[in-house]
Amino acid sequence: MESLSEVSVQFSQLSMFPFFDMAHYLASVMSAREQAGALDIASHSPMASWFSAMLHCFGGGILSSILLAEPPVGILANTTNIMLASAIWYMVYYFPYDLFYNCFFFLPIRLIAAGMKEVTRTWKILSGITHAHSHYKDAWLVMITIGWARGAGGGLISNFEQLVRGVWKPESNEFLKMSYPVKVTLIGAVLFTLQHGHYLPISRHNLMFIYTMFLVSIKVTMMLTHSAGSPFLPLETPLHRILFGLRQNQAEVRESPSSSGAKGKPSKKTLDKDSGEQSNKKDK
Repeated sequence: MESLSEVSVQFSQLSMFPFFDMAHYLASVMSAREQAGALDIASHSPMASWFSAMLHCFGGGILSSILLAEPPVGILANTTNIMLASAIWYMVYYFPYDLFYNCFFFLPIRLIAAGMKEVTRTWKILSGITHAHSHYKDAWLVMITIGWARGAGGGLISNFEQLVRGVWKPESNEFLKMSYPVKVTLIGAVLFTLQHGHYLPISRHNLMFIYTMFLVSIKVTMMLTHSAGSPFLPLETPLHRILFGLRQNQAEVRESPSSSGAKGKPSKKTLDKDSGEQSNKKDK
């Protein structure tokens, strides 16, 4: 148990720059390139392609800054990270013969990059919670919101990113149909906020280690099995029926008598047919 605690402490002291940040930028830009029409945008409007990629890479910082009434352009002050993400964007889109893209499209490399990106998700959630706490002491709703925004900002502002590429899909709004990364980030924001307020009997570094290992294992499993569904679906369905299905069940009960009554009544077409047969019998 002590060895596990020591490992979690050392894990919590990891620096995200440069390797984990590079993996995050690489996975984000690769995801941006695989969007429909992304290559056409890159060939006709490199500026729109670059801005779209930066939203994928730094969407969490931009969204959290907007929510806290801070200048969203403050992300540009981190010149080193912007230049690093821009260099990766250029090589993914414009490297001769797509050698860079094809090299990192190799599954083992993508698995490593995706796993490292999930590590950065934990750090982003924590930084958002800490930053929100510095502005609003013990305001746990604000802390959850900012931690969620910083950890899953790229998904939460996906509609704006689509507008940059000239695409408008309001039905893909994350609030209407949350993706797995957005859901698991919200869960993480709640857990770390509760731990920050000493409502969870677990140390911070142990929670970081356990949560990150969960993220990495689920992400790698989903990529290996080519699963696009949410792992939380078996829990979401019964919970949704219990918490939010009462009104739907009442509506079904109200509709059932009317539908059964409608089945018992003959249709107008049947009545007309019967009356026609009776008149024919009289004529005969």
